[in-house]
Amino acid sequence: MPIIEDLKEYAERATGLRRPGKKGAADLVHERNPATVRFKDDGLVPNHPRWPLVIYRKVVELAGKHDPAAVMEDLFEANGWGDSWRDGIYDYVHYHSRIHEVLAIARGKGRVRFGGNKGRTYTLKAGDVAVLPAGTGHQCLSADDDFLVVGAYPATGTYDECTAVEDRPRALKTIPKVAVPRKDPVYGAAGPLAKLWKKPK
Repeated sequence: MPIIEDLKEYAERATGLRRPGKKGAADLVHERNPATVRFKDDGLVPNHPRWPLVIYRKVVELAGKHDPAAVMEDLFEANGWGDSWRDGIYDYVHYHSRIHEVLAIARGKGRVRFGGNKGRTYTLKAGDVAVLPAGTGHQCLSADDDFLVVGAYPATGTYDECTAVEDRPRALKTIPKVAVPRKDPVYGAAGPLAKLWKKPK
């Protein structure tokens, strides 16, 4: 599926077909109250010491003429979140210690556990968006055959993938240093993320 989706994305970007554009994508966003949850360090996955996982349910309207993945990509790019990809979510526990991540469900549904083995499991469906602060464990437990996720990252930070206890010493130092994103990936500068993820005083 990733190869097919990569080809679709290339064609859509080259032609503009089935893409709403940055302004058009913003027009497809609904007002939603975020659900938040904080996770404790479980010994393997540090999670973030201060900031919660943020989930927006059915926040983006995907029924229409546009490719749902393109809608998510254009929305995130409009808000300064880039390096997007189309795929699923890994079926093993992992986290990023040097960058935040946004995961949007473009198609299908999947059961995703956040926070590590002692975390919480959510069923995410098309139109849902999860914003993960650095350190947040995530793992796909099961998914529809057509499950498609669009991921992206803020402008600051460096991608890494941590899976083992050996990653912890460095991760514990780098996670708190990852900067607050300039904009909420869904709502932009005025979005809830700025209040939910406050800079330490």
